[in-house]
Amino acid sequence: MKKVVITGIGVVTPLGNDIKSTWKNMTNGLSGVGLITKFDTKTAKLPSRIAGELKKFCPEDYVSKKDIIRLDPFIHYASAASLMAFEDSRIRLDAKMSLRTGVVIGSSRGGIMSIEKALEKHLLRGKPFSAYLMSSSTINMASSYVSMRLGTKGPSMGISTACASGTNALGEAARLIRYGEADLVLAGGTDAPVCRMAVGGYGSSGALSRRNHEPERASRPFDNGRDGFVIAEGAGVLVLEEFEHALKRGARIYAEIAGYGTCSGAFHQTGPDSRGEAAAIKKAVADAKISVDDVDYINAHATSTVLGDSAETAAIKEVFGSSADKIPVSACKSMLGHMLGGAGAVEAAVTALSITEGVIIPTINLKTPDPACGLNHVISATKKEINIAVSNSFGFGGVNAVIVLKKTGH
Repeated sequence: MKKVVITGIGVVTPLGNDIKSTWKNMTNGLSGVGLITKFDTKTAKLPSRIAGELKKFCPEDYVSKKDIIRLDPFIHYASAASLMAFEDSRIRLDAKMSLRTGVVIGSSRGGIMSIEKALEKHLLRGKPFSAYLMSSSTINMASSYVSMRLGTKGPSMGISTACASGTNALGEAARLIRYGEADLVLAGGTDAPVCRMAVGGYGSSGALSRRNHEPERASRPFDNGRDGFVIAEGAGVLVLEEFEHALKRGARIYAEIAGYGTCSGAFHQTGPDSRGEAAAIKKAVADAKISVDDVDYINAHATSTVLGDSAETAAIKEVFGSSADKIPVSACKSMLGHMLGGAGAVEAAVTALSITEGVIIPTINLKTPDPACGLNHVISATKKEINIAVSNSFGFGGVNAVIVLKKTGH
């Protein structure tokens, strides 16, 4: 099978509208979480009033004025991340190459913001539905729109596996390259869920933090005082490329996607299952043809929910045994919040940079570790040579997805 490498990165996150600013703020241990500004949470009487929102994002830099109106923000974010990743890769598409280039982008909620606004206009003001409502809200439109913008004519797919969507998109894109279906794939995830419907729905299930008085400290993975995740918006897209193809054109390589594992926990609609999570990690490690002792770093899913973090800890301990106490573990969501379908892709991008830069980003707000989450937690940016890293993503419905990233040459 062919080898797959990362040659381009693009992100929009609560900590920056590009990968450079996001990485800088994460290594400095800053939080992108604050009080929600996109709608009036007090009028809506929602228990959670905090989120990781994008700041000063300008969709007109990436989307035409007409399409800004016609398309949901989750597509705006995907377009921005994709165009940045494409530019970062320095690839030039000709007619032949466009046939060998695909787009696979995942999303959990798709156009939920457009759906909410359309219902409000129709039910409260009697306005007709937009002719673009269905196309603007369907999950596949993120990848389809990017394909149209760039002129790619290879496989185009939208993947929806809840919070594992971005990681599943990366794994399935890597398979397309491995088996010769494409030479290049833009892959990742995106979501724009900061609206009454999503914040209210997740809040009613008890999944969201209610630490409204201190938003920056609300997302606290593995901490004994954690009380739920912080919803966030954003996107991450990576350019995945066949290794020899990348070498021939002299591309910069961030890391190799060496392994991918996915499975269903078949356990509960919302509750995590450590056995299913462990199975996905084992599959990814086996796919990468490495030993668990070879892993230098784990970028945890770590949403900051009581059940989720303890289940992931149990899964890590099951897979890595005695090594679990030695492998550094950190959590992007402590700073970014949970970008749902965008989370896994952004976390993969951060993991690739950790390998390239030799720096592990911290888990912030971890003041009193939960005894049930006893791992080797990194709480400040740490210099370390990383040859092999694991990035976990687990979603509602028991969908588990894990990728293994390697430094090129290892």
